[in-house]
Amino acid sequence: MEDLLRGIQTYWYRVGNYNPVVVLVELLLIGVVVWWTMRFLRGTRGARIVKGAALVLAVVYLVLLSLPKRYEWDRVTYLYGNFLLFAFVAFVVAFQPELRRALIQLGQAHFFRGAHGRVEEIADALVDSAQHFSRNKIGSLVALERSVGLATWAASGTPLDARLTAPLLNSIFYPGSALHDMGVVVSGGRVAAAGCQFPLADSDEVDPSLGSRHRAALGLAKESDALVLVVSEETGRISLAFEGQLYIGLEPGGLREMLISLLSPALLRGRRRPESKPPEAPSE
Repeated sequence: MEDLLRGIQTYWYRVGNYNPVVVLVELLLIGVVVWWTMRFLRGTRGARIVKGAALVLAVVYLVLLSLPKRYEWDRVTYLYGNFLLFAFVAFVVAFQPELRRALIQLGQAHFFRGAHGRVEEIADALVDSAQHFSRNKIGSLVALERSVGLATWAASGTPLDARLTAPLLNSIFYPGSALHDMGVVVSGGRVAAAGCQFPLADSDEVDPSLGSRHRAALGLAKESDALVLVVSEETGRISLAFEGQLYIGLEPGGLREMLISLLSPALLRGRRRPESKPPEAPSE
């Protein structure tokens, strides 16, 4: 314990001798990078992996700092240095899809940067399609990408890259079609892929009367910040999942208002909730 305290005191002594302006700028830059990384990974498994890895590295560093200085720990220090190199390579391999999406986001326009009219057009197409499915008791599942990429789940389906329209969604989910039984991923206002497999929420998190589509909608809403629109094949009820909650029994007018609010670029940048509250419905 004395060696640990002595190591901490030495560390703070060295920091105290640095230029405070330089230290402040460095801490600010590190904080921005950490904040951006966690914001990008928020709602995904990657966030938990990063937190776990950071905890392991911090514990190992404290252990090394507390080792008695009167002994030679060259082998342990050598192994720790190589462990950091291995961890970096493992991080790059494990987060290859996320890193690719981050680089793509740096080189392209922000999601839904277009005019507000484009957002209304997308919302109208989704509402029209949802009404069609509700009237005809056709099950559907549509995920709209926001700040957290859905490339992992889009890769499990059939690539389309088509403009989002109500007729296109109606044809995809038409009973008997090859892609009707899974989900659709919408990215940047376009249908990126269809027939996609979404992660299922635990059965005890969803009302037993709801089917696998609702479990998939809630599962994806827990793993990302996507909006997931689902229509029940049995009851025709329209539901929307986001931020880990499932809102059941939406009316077309309320659904349209929620979609426009949640897809609005201004609200997206601030990551705020819509001004209008979701209806009082059971949330699983």
